Parts: sequence; structure tokens; C-alpha cells
Amino acid sequence: MRMRNPKYKDEIIKKSNYLVNGDINFSNDFPLHIEIGMGKGNFIINMALNNPHINFIGIEKYSSVASVALKKLEEQDLSNLKIIIDDIQNLEEKLKNKVDVIYLNFSDPWPKKRHAKRRLTSKNFLELYEKFFKDKNTIIQKTDNDSLFEYSLNELTEFGYHIDELSYDLHNTKIENVLTEYEEKFSKLGIKIKYLKATK
Repeated sequence: MRMRNPKYKDEIIKKSNYLVNGDINFSNDFPLHIEIGMGKGNFIINMALNNPHINFIGIEKYSSVASVALKKLEEQDLSNLKIIIDDIQNLEEKLKNKVDVIYLNFSDPWPKKRHAKRRLTSKNFLELYEKFFKDKNTIIQKTDNDSLFEYSLNELTEFGYHIDELSYDLHNTKIENVLTEYEEKFSKLGIKIKYLKATK
């Protein structure tokens, strides 16, 4: 269910210095990592805070959700983070040959078979990501959903990716990890988090 519009959503969006309206411009040539479906922004904001020599873009198609992340950023001064409110399928030209790493955190599993093409690790999305990557392709995924995880493993390997890291219980590994809002919620319920890092 989509969240209600937060109070002052439009004002928050309008005045934010983090929002990308035109071309993507950072004042450096650091590697670029993007999160597709950033939600309320905990992951991408903490990644930017923890990794000052990497540029980050959080992408969220729902302005109501993105405004929550932008509100959190009002007290921050991060030169290595930008936010885009749009559908990833509209961003081919904006992101073409610029991306080093894509994060897919707790994406909608679209469980019905007829909706498989909407999954962010389906072949049609992997073909789109090919246009984004600058050099080596790297996709990092976290999910609570077993079916989506198995589907992703199959789609990625069939598309030519190598699975470099794999865990069916991320929080019982030594893999470096920054929590998302969903991840924190699921972990408290005892749900194991699935993780993969795939390269091509």
C-alpha cells in the first residue's frame, strides 16, 4: 500500500538541494553507486555518510516516499549524494555509461507469474542496466523474499553475471552491511535476509 503524502511534501521537495532536476553533476569524478527504490532513504544516506569518496544517487518513483528521505537530509551537508524522483525506466539518458554499482534493496517481488517482467532483476531490466554501467557491471541485492531471490539468481546467471558473494542469512556473515528500513523491520521478526553480489 502506498503511503499517504507527508505534510509539507511539496515544500520539502521544492527547497531541497539534493534533488536532481536536470543533468547529474557532482564536483568530482568518484565512482557512482545508485539505489533503485530507495524508500525513505536510510540506506543511501548512511552509505553516503560512511563512504565520502563514492557518489550516490537514490532513485524513488513516489514523491511521497522520496520527500521523507529529503526531509532527513535537511540537517545533512553531503556533497556525494543526490536524489532522483522518477521511474528508473525513464532514466536511460541521464544515467548512460555513468554507473559503477546498482543496489536493489527489498524490491517489490511481483509474485504473480504474469508480472515477472516488472521484477527489477528480470531480463528487460538487466538489459536497461547494461546501458547505465560505465565499465564493470556490479549489482548488489538484498531481499526477504525467497522466491524473488531464486528468480534473481537464475536471471543474473543466465544474463552472464557471476555471483561473487551469496548468503541466505546476511546478518550471520561478516559481509559489510548498512540496514534499510525494511531490513530492520524484518530482522526484528526473525526473517533471514538474502544477499547477493553479482558482477559481469
